[in-house]
Amino acid sequence: MEPQPQPAATSPATAAEQQQQQPSPRPQRFGIRARLLALLLPGLVVLLALDSWSDYRALTDSLVVAYDQSLLEPVQALANGIVVASDGSVRVQEPFSIQAMFESTRLRYKYLHVGVQRIPKGGTLDVNSPETTLMGVPGLPRPAHRPPDGTPVFYDAVYQQHPVRVAALRQTVYDNVHPGEAYSVLIQAAEGTGPRTEAQAETLRQEFLRDTRMVVVMALLVWLGVAWTLRPLERLRRSLRERPRDDLTPLDASGVPHEVAPLVDAVNHHIAGHRRMVAEQSQFLADASHQLRTPLSILSIQAGYAVRETDPARMRESLQAIVVQLARTRRLSEQLLALAHATAGDEAAPAGAAVADLNAIARGVVLQYLPLARENDQDLGWVDARGDIGTDDAEGSDESSDDDEDDTPVLPVAANAAELHEVLANLVHNAIKYTPRGGNITVTVRRDATHALAEVCDSGPGIAPERRESVFERFNRDSATGTAAAQGAGLGLTIARGYARRNGGEIELSNADTPERPNGGGLRATLRLPLHAA
Repeated sequence: MEPQPQPAATSPATAAEQQQQQPSPRPQRFGIRARLLALLLPGLVVLLALDSWSDYRALTDSLVVAYDQSLLEPVQALANGIVVASDGSVRVQEPFSIQAMFESTRLRYKYLHVGVQRIPKGGTLDVNSPETTLMGVPGLPRPAHRPPDGTPVFYDAVYQQHPVRVAALRQTVYDNVHPGEAYSVLIQAAEGTGPRTEAQAETLRQEFLRDTRMVVVMALLVWLGVAWTLRPLERLRRSLRERPRDDLTPLDASGVPHEVAPLVDAVNHHIAGHRRMVAEQSQFLADASHQLRTPLSILSIQAGYAVRETDPARMRESLQAIVVQLARTRRLSEQLLALAHATAGDEAAPAGAAVADLNAIARGVVLQYLPLARENDQDLGWVDARGDIGTDDAEGSDESSDDDEDDTPVLPVAANAAELHEVLANLVHNAIKYTPRGGNITVTVRRDATHALAEVCDSGPGIAPERRESVFERFNRDSATGTAAAQGAGLGLTIARGYARRNGGEIELSNADTPERPNGGGLRATLRLPLHAA
């Protein structure tokens, strides 16, 4: 049989090297610590800021109340000492002691003022009437609105270009000696706002320092907590770096947080898959070496015999045997390359696969193997997807097939045409190899609701049901047939299934139930592919 050209093959080792040569993705710029800090600190800062502002307002209000209360004490003391003398004049009792008490705190910009205005008989107070200063400094700013008698008021003002806080109290006193005479007395105490402002600034500074310490402590706790939590992962990292390259034992997941356990399980799953791949590659190399060693040994023996032979006829016979053995070795090497290509990568359809006509591919395979079948005295039949039957039809339509290729595909599938050709070529070649002389082989192409099917039926010995799955294993030959065909490499069905699965299909084996063996026997190999959605 003339060896068929194989699709470009890529060995698993080459694919692994290409993956290793690809640049690894750069790690993310921010780690877990930075992410946690970025997530927690803004919220913490906002909460602390709100809490500090609330505390600052409360403390500021307390400070204002305390300072105002101390400012009100001399005002009330002066108000209690206001009397009307027998001569009708308004006086302040013990003013010096009250002033001394007021100025004892040694604060700058402290002022007292007691002013009196006469209320006309039977009338009301005119706020613009002249005021007589009984004690203290004149000209302290008055309240914006006249307060009710006996009710103290507090307000901010500016006196002599200095900001001051003023406490004011207005009360009315009556002359008991001269009935009808009354006086309105305004008592004021003022002090600079410097101490208040400094106290408020100190409060704000203490709040800021407290919050800063809180943020620093929180960031430190997050940093140390993440470092402590990641210690098991650091141990895993060190164990991975220190283990030999050929050590594919699973990682020890004990001691890692349960949130990280799924990640370790996924890594172990990947290691197990890699271990299986390495084992398969080692087995493949061992099997390939074994399969190639035998024909090479035979070639060496035949070549040595030909060198020693002096009879030209026998020398020619030895050379012909060498040519036959070279052809077998060539096919074996091509099958090994095809097997590496068929089983490389994922079992998925190649990206961007074109639409292929399964009917045209199957017809081409039948025409290709028709001379070999006739040489073995076998009947190789063909059933077209359109209902045409017979090898004569296939041969007669060969000339018109070129015109049909430009038309709409009879049975379109989204697959690689070269790989489908290799699948059907292996199935037909196996059928020819295992079918005895005078037997029948029929290739049928049809469709069902969702799939395109290509069936290769033969009248050979068939395969026992319990062995139908094992024959797809590489280098597995069905020696139970007892025929010389079992001397092959055992790669044809493995290659066929590998290419079928790469294109989203599958190969199924069953009894052929041919007319020659209606009660079972023979083999039906069915290639099933999804129909291309138009």
